[in-house]
Formats: sequence, structure tokens, C-alpha cells
Amino acid sequence: MAEENQNVVEPKAEQLVLKGTLIGTFDAMASRISTLQVFSVKNTIDELSIARIESRDIQKRPFLFIIITFSKSSITIDYTIPMDSSPKIRKLYVLKVLLSILSLVSDLYIADNAELFQYTDSAIDDMLNSMSQSYSSLFNNYDSLFNDYRELKRLNLELAASNKSLTVQAQQLSAENKELHGRLSVLEAYSDESLMVMVEDWIEAHDSTIDINEFAQNYKISPTRVEQILNKMVSQGYITLKG
Repeated sequence: MAEENQNVVEPKAEQLVLKGTLIGTFDAMASRISTLQVFSVKNTIDELSIARIESRDIQKRPFLFIIITFSKSSITIDYTIPMDSSPKIRKLYVLKVLLSILSLVSDLYIADNAELFQYTDSAIDDMLNSMSQSYSSLFNNYDSLFNDYRELKRLNLELAASNKSLTVQAQQLSAENKELHGRLSVLEAYSDESLMVMVEDWIEAHDSTIDINEFAQNYKISPTRVEQILNKMVSQGYITLKG
């Protein structure tokens, strides 16, 4: 365990100090800020301390944190920066947190605007200067791709709706086709009487002969059915077989 602790890279600590003026009370400030659950608040007669512990180490000690201490004439901001994070981005984030708190107690505590504006301006300027042209191009490409993505998503939704509609239509057409096929099968099924007449006409037209396979193929019926009709016609005396 001791070896693991030795391998932990401690975050870098930074501090900002601003002038300020207490015009209310630390008790009133503490009461208002305590409504923000992400902060722990501790106040004395001489100062008010606000801490935001973002992470702790394996021994439960604060690792990543922001501590803002208000005295009657100054504001001290202590914060840590992880080794794998950008100090410029971290500084901007800390200033954002400070401004959020100051906005809650603007009638109780006044920060020196000149220093606060200078810190903020410097942090923003550092951040902008660190953005290379390639980063700007990358962001522009991302923005363009994101717009293309939204358009493709819209088209995909339209195609999905269209596909659903086509699926319903295909199912309807399949049902209609099945129905028509059944009706056609009924129409194509000759009755025995009709088939007997057709056989008589065939025999008369073919010199009193009939080729069962040819007849079946011509009228698209099975040869077995033709044989059955011929046997029926012989048994009923409609035709006679030559020996």
C-alpha cells in the first residue's frame, strides 16, 4: 500500500488573492451559501471559509479541491490542478465558481472589481492564445460535422417512417395477392361437366384420339385429373375405348 501511495502524483496547488470588503456579516453569508449542497461552509468572527472537495486520495484526504476564504478585507482562493489537466482551463473554472458565489452575496460582500476583472481577463486571454489555428479548424470541422449529423438524423427518421409505410403497403399487397391467387385458382379449376365437354371437343377435333399429357398441358391441369375424367366418361357411356 505504501508503494502505491508513493506513485500517486500530487496535484499542483495555486492561490489567488483579491481585495474585498465585508458590508454584511459572515453569518448571513454562510446561511445563504449553505444552500449550495456542493460546498461546505465554516465561519468564524474574522473569516468565512467555503470548500468544495471534488475528489480525495486513498487516505480520504482532499486531492482535488477549491477553498475560498473571505476575510473582512480580502478573498483568498486556494485550489489544486491535476497533473493531467490544463492549468488554464482549471483557472477559468475556479473563477467561474468564485463569480457564482459572489453573485449570491453581492449585497453582503464586495470584491475589488478591478482585480477581479484583471484576473478574469487574463485567464480568458491565456485560454484564447492557447488555441491554435488547427484547434479552431478542428472546432469548425466539428461544428460542420455536427450539423451534417443532425441533417442525416432527420433524413434517417424520415426514411424510417417511409420504410414503415412501405412495409404496411407491402403487407397489404401480399394479402391482396394471396386473395387474387386464391380466386384465380378457383377460376382455373374446371368442373367435371366443363372438363367432359372439353374432352369431347378435343376428341372430335383430333380424329377420336386424345393425348392425355398434351391435353393436360394445353389446359394447364394435371394428367391425373384428365385420366379421372376419361374414366368417368367411359363409365357413363359418353365415350368408348377402342380395343
